Amino acid sequence: VLKGVNLDIQPGEFFAFLGPSGSGKSTLLRSIAGFGPQPRGRIMIGDRDVVGLDPWRRNVGMVFQSYALWPHMSVRDNVAFGLRERRLPASTIGPKVMEGLELVGLAHLADRMPNQLSGGQQQRVALARTVVTEPTVLLLDEPLSNLDASLRVQMRRELLRLQRKLGLTTIFVTHDQEEANTTSDRMAVLDGGVIQQIGSPQELYDRPANLFVARFLGTANILEGRVESDASGARFRTATGDMLALPGGRNVAGSNIVLRPQNISIQREAGANALSGKVLHREFLGSQIRYLVAAGGTEIVVDQSHSAGRDWFETGAEVHLQANTENAVVL
Repeated sequence: VLKGVNLDIQPGEFFAFLGPSGSGKSTLLRSIAGFGPQPRGRIMIGDRDVVGLDPWRRNVGMVFQSYALWPHMSVRDNVAFGLRERRLPASTIGPKVMEGLELVGLAHLADRMPNQLSGGQQQRVALARTVVTEPTVLLLDEPLSNLDASLRVQMRRELLRLQRKLGLTTIFVTHDQEEANTTSDRMAVLDGGVIQQIGSPQELYDRPANLFVARFLGTANILEGRVESDASGARFRTATGDMLALPGGRNVAGSNIVLRPQNISIQREAGANALSGKVLHREFLGSQIRYLVAAGGTEIVVDQSHSAGRDWFETGAEVHLQANTENAVVL
């Protein structure tokens, strides 16, 4: 499944594996945990190669998508499970369990059963059960995917707060770009078992390495054509013959230009660096209006900030799209 994976994750870093279903991100996480086939190569945790070691000898903690709580055990006993397996004395286990539950705000529910808890509470119990064992690395396998949208937002903030407080090296697997963007210090985008790009969320969004990363991280308008350069500067000629001037001094080559919706303005009058088009569709999203415009030989998404009293462009209207190519990426 995985092909030539090579990366370094720093101590105390919140790192995300991001990619679509089948990209290999969960396989990579499970390889670190010790579940599944033994990979070729090395997996170093600190200065120790853990390939071939049983999962329980790697000192990693894993929180599963399904929570995996014991249904017949109380919250207290679920959190104590890993500590008892390590043969710690009861005098140590009790205080550590309560410390873990206080960390996730559930000390008052220590004697409840899992089926008496909400999804968010069950997730926090699973997290407490993992962190009380003091793992070197915390592994999170899409732990928020079973929660509703508002609870996911709350829980990802809680995860980040807890990770920062404990200073735990954390690897988070998700297919949700918003989760990865809001929690991770850096991320690796995977597709087809290959790491496509590694960097901070902002780096990957602003400077994608290829078309897959550009499309996967946010909405991307991709125009086909070619770069033409001469003494007067560089321009991008679209497939329909429209010309977009590229910033001075950019010696680039490529057959695609990537423009984000917020880097295009929609207007009635033609201007510099503009494409002529027609509004195909309009959506009101509260803080902004999203237009779909036929221009440059493709359909272009444009986001315009909304304020009360501002005029909207009607479906079918002839418009001009002015592109801010300072933020464009040629690929």
